[in-house]
Amino acid sequence: MEKRGSCLSIAVFLVTLIHFRNFPISYAQTKGKIVTVLSIDGGGIRGIIPGTILGHLEAKLQELDGPNARIADYFDVIAGTSTGGLIATMLSAPGADNRPLYAARNITSFYLEHCPKIFPESRRRGFVGRMTNMFGGPKYDGKYLKGLVQGLLGNLTLSRTLTNLLIPTFNLKRLQPLIFTTTDGKANVSKNALLSDVCLGTSAAPTFLPPHYFETKDAAGQTYTFDLVDGGVAANNPTLIAITHVSKEILLGRFELVDMQPMDSNRMLVLSLGAGLAQLQEKYNAKDAAKWGMLGWVYNDGASPLLEVYGDASSDMVDIHVSTVFQSLRNEQNYLRIQEDKLVGEASSLDVASVKNMQTLVQIGEDLLTKPVSRVNLETGRPEPVQGEGTNGEALARFAKLLSDENKFRHSN
Repeated sequence: MEKRGSCLSIAVFLVTLIHFRNFPISYAQTKGKIVTVLSIDGGGIRGIIPGTILGHLEAKLQELDGPNARIADYFDVIAGTSTGGLIATMLSAPGADNRPLYAARNITSFYLEHCPKIFPESRRRGFVGRMTNMFGGPKYDGKYLKGLVQGLLGNLTLSRTLTNLLIPTFNLKRLQPLIFTTTDGKANVSKNALLSDVCLGTSAAPTFLPPHYFETKDAAGQTYTFDLVDGGVAANNPTLIAITHVSKEILLGRFELVDMQPMDSNRMLVLSLGAGLAQLQEKYNAKDAAKWGMLGWVYNDGASPLLEVYGDASSDMVDIHVSTVFQSLRNEQNYLRIQEDKLVGEASSLDVASVKNMQTLVQIGEDLLTKPVSRVNLETGRPEPVQGEGTNGEALARFAKLLSDENKFRHSN
C-alpha cells in the first residue's frame, strides 16, 4: 500500500529506464526479456467495454498458445481501479486447479448477469431513491455487490493471486491514496487483505455506493483499520501507478531480466484499457457553475460534475504522461491505449444497467477493435488516429504475438 504522485511516477520510471543496468532483479522467480503491464480504468457499468476487448485479446492468445491460455499467464502486473479492479481480480484470482477464476470471455456475461442487481433501476428512477441519494445516503446500498464479491472470492487474499495484482483505493479517514498489491500482501501480513475487501473498497464510488470498512492484523496481533472509497478519486487510470510499481521493484533489486543491457522502452510492454468517456459536449460552463453550491457539484440534473471532473482529468493526465515517456523514447508502439471518448446518452453513465444499454456497451467495445490506433497529440492533449498502425484489433494481435513470444521464452529459460 503506497502513496504516489504522477510527477514522482514519471521520475522513477525515467530513472529506471536510464539506470536499469545497475540493478539485477528477480520477479516471480522468472527471467524475461520484457516487462508486461495491463491496466484497466474505472467506469462502473462501462467496464463492459474493456471486458469485451480483453475477451478479444485472450482469444488471440489462445490462437497462438491453445485454449487454456489466460490473460494472467502473460502480464507481470495487472492493475485496475474500481470496476477495472473487479475485472483485474477476476482475471488473476485463483479458481479451480489454481487457474484464473474467470476467462476474459466470461467477463461481459458476468456484467450482463449481475449489474442489473448491483444498479437496480428502482433506485435510479424512483423518487424515493433520488431523494435518498441527494440527502441521506448513496444511490445504491451495495448489499448485492458485497454478497456477490464475498461469495465469489471467499477467503482469498492478495498474496494468492496468480500474477501481481495492483488496485488503487482511497483511505477516507487518512485522506490519502492506498495501493494494494500482491507484492505487499506477500511481504506483510497486515497488508494481505481479503480480495473481496479490496474490491469493495476500490469500487465504492462516492454518492453511488457506500464506503467500505474492514480490518487486518499484523503478525503481533495489532489491528489495522481501513475506511475506503473508490480508487478513482486518486487514479481512475492506474497505468502510471502500475509502471511506478514495476520501476520500484527494479530499483529495489526484485525483478530480473536477461542480458543486463540498459533498460529502455523496448523492454516494457503496456496495454492500457479505458472504460469510455462522454463525448465532449461542453455541458458545463463557468457561468452556471458559479451558482452551484455543494449539492450542485455533487448532483446536477442526474449527473455528478465533481466526479466527472476528477475521473476524466485523472485518466487523461495519466495518458498524457505515459504517452510523453514512450514517444520521447521513440518507442510509442510499446504503449497501447484503447479508449472510446465519444460516448453519448446512457452509454456514458456509470450505472444504467438496462439490457439495451449493456448491449450498446458491448457493441462499443467490439467497434473499438475496428477503429484505428489512436495516440495523444502532445500539443493538444487529445487522442488522434495514427496513420499506418492499423486498427486496435490489429494492434492487439501484435501485442498477443509479443506476449506469447515472451511467455514461451520464459518457459524455455
